[in-house]
Amino acid sequence: MSGGGTGGHIFPAIAIADSLKKKTDAEILFVGAKDRMEMQRVPKAGYPIEGLWISGIQRKLTMDNLSFPFKLASSLFKSYRLLKKFKPEAVVGTGGFASGPLLQMASMLGIPCIIQEQNSYAGITNKLLASKASKICVAYDQMEKFFPKDKIIKTGNPIREQIKNMTSNKEGGLAHFKLDSTKPTLLILGGSLGARKINQLISESLSDLLDQGWNIIWQTGKLYIDNILKEHEAKIGNSLYINAFIHEMNLAYSAADLVISRAGAGTLSELAVAKKASILIPSPNVAEDHQTKNAQALVKKDAALMFKENRSAKELSDLILQYKLHNSRIELEKNIAEMAQPNADDQIADEVLKLISNG
Repeated sequence: MSGGGTGGHIFPAIAIADSLKKKTDAEILFVGAKDRMEMQRVPKAGYPIEGLWISGIQRKLTMDNLSFPFKLASSLFKSYRLLKKFKPEAVVGTGGFASGPLLQMASMLGIPCIIQEQNSYAGITNKLLASKASKICVAYDQMEKFFPKDKIIKTGNPIREQIKNMTSNKEGGLAHFKLDSTKPTLLILGGSLGARKINQLISESLSDLLDQGWNIIWQTGKLYIDNILKEHEAKIGNSLYINAFIHEMNLAYSAADLVISRAGAGTLSELAVAKKASILIPSPNVAEDHQTKNAQALVKKDAALMFKENRSAKELSDLILQYKLHNSRIELEKNIAEMAQPNADDQIADEVLKLISNG
C-alpha cells in the first residue's frame, strides 16, 4: 500500500488495508515519504511502513527542486529493493509522493497495480501512473477524461469507520456537545490543522450567527485554537462549542443541520454518507485547485453550495441565514445522500483480491 502526504491519501489507504485484513490473512506493507504524516499515522493504525526519500516539485526554483532527480533515483532504487524482498501479489496506490516510484517500479516488475483517485480532478501522480495500472477506482463521474475508460471502476472514497457505521442520533449529539436542543446546529470544519480563512470568516461573523439563533460546533484546528479561545472564550456556553479537533465526528454530524467545510474529497464523501447540507469553502492553495473542482462537482448536482474564501464574512452569514430553515436544506440533503457510497473500502479490497486471483 502506498499513499501519503495528507490525510486525504493516508486514511483511504488505511481503510482499504483494514478491509483486506477482515477478508483475508494478507500481509500488508505500507510505503510512504520520509518525514510526512504517514510515517506516524500508519504505525498507529497497526501497520508497518517504509519511508522513501521523495517530495514534490515546487512551482518556483528551490534547492528541493534541484535535489528532485536524486530523490527520485533513490526512491526508485529503494522501491525495487522493497518489492524484491516483500514479493507482493498486488500494489495499491492512493496518491501522494511515494506512490509514484513504488507503482512505477511495481509495473516494471510485472506486479498488478490498483490506483485509487479521491478527487474529481485527478492528481498528477495518478495521471502519470494510469497507463501502468490494472484498475483505477474513482469517486466521481466523467473520470475518463483523465484515465482509460476500460480501467475505471466507480467505488467512491473509503471513509472513517465511525462515519460509515453511524446512525443518526441528534439528541445524543446535542447532549454530547452540551448544546441547546431547541436550536438548529451549524458545524464548522477546517481539517486537523485548521483552515485560516474559514476561521477568520467565522470569527468575524460569530456574533451575527449566534444572534441568528444557531448552535455552533467549531473545529478550529490545532494551529488556531489558542487565538480563537482568547478572542471568543466568553461566548462559550450552551450555544457554542469550540475545540481544536473533534474525535466524535459521528456525533458532530448527527447534531449538525448545516456544515461549513473545506472541499477535500474525504470530507465530501463523509458528508454524503451523513446526508448533510453544506456550504463548501474550497482551499485555493492545493494542487491544481482540486478542491474547487470537487465542490463544483457537487454544486452541479444541487448537492452543496460553494462560497469562495475571498468573499466577506457578512456575505457568508447572510448565506447561512438563508439555509436556517429546514425546507431550504432538504433538497441539498436529498441530493448529496444520493451520491453516498459507504462501502468503497470493501469494493476496492474486493478488486484487489480479484486482481490477485486472476493473476
